[in-house]
Amino acid sequence: MKIAVSGKGGVGKTTVSAFLSMWLADQGHRVLAIDADPDSNLGTALGVPNAGDILPLAHMKDLIAERTGATPGAFGGFFKMNPKVDDLPEKIAVPVRDNLKLLVMGGVKKGGGGCVCPENVMLKNLVVHLILGRDEVIIMDMEAGVEHLGRATSSGVDLLLLVVEPGRRSIDTALRIKELAEDINLKRLGVVANKIRNEEDRKFIKEALQEFEIIGFLPYDPKIIEADLKGIFADDVGAETRSSLEAIGKYCLNLSGKQ
Repeated sequence: MKIAVSGKGGVGKTTVSAFLSMWLADQGHRVLAIDADPDSNLGTALGVPNAGDILPLAHMKDLIAERTGATPGAFGGFFKMNPKVDDLPEKIAVPVRDNLKLLVMGGVKKGGGGCVCPENVMLKNLVVHLILGRDEVIIMDMEAGVEHLGRATSSGVDLLLLVVEPGRRSIDTALRIKELAEDINLKRLGVVANKIRNEEDRKFIKEALQEFEIIGFLPYDPKIIEADLKGIFADDVGAETRSSLEAIGKYCLNLSGKQ
């Protein structure tokens, strides 16, 4: 099962990614949680000690130079477009608990980051391997878009999970992501509506995203904020929150047929 999670910053996509990773590991599945957001926070959401000290793959200059034949940040010259990446999950993934590992990819956060450079070549080749060449569950916490994906990998993604909150900017981001997903023929989209306070919030989401499949509504839960402040996994959430999150997890299992 391969699930990509996207949405506007701050909507709770990392929280959803962390819960799905933990819950699916609890069900006995081997899970590789991928932090593909340049603002890496998935490790903290999973409760990994000193998660901020984990060096993202995009910043491993020596490794990138070894595999591509070019120094990251350098301009001009030649480098390998298909570097070896199949051993990287075992090489750099961080154990979180039984059945669950974390791999922090990071991103190229600078002008021209979308160009063809050694860092991006490594990241894109690794995504292809993760989606098409791995047999464990992949949960990919992405930035607000589908930049890490492409036509080569879209067929291997079981679900693009869009996390939204009641708010026009969040909705606009979801609509843009849907357009980008269609451009690469990634049509398995589902929406998780987060931070729902009342029936009015539900109504707003349903009316604004009528063309989307809404697979879950998560209530506004202060305990998630408390966990974030403490840098721990949000295990102590309200009963309604847990029930809704587990329902989303079961939906994902049913979608992929991995019971």
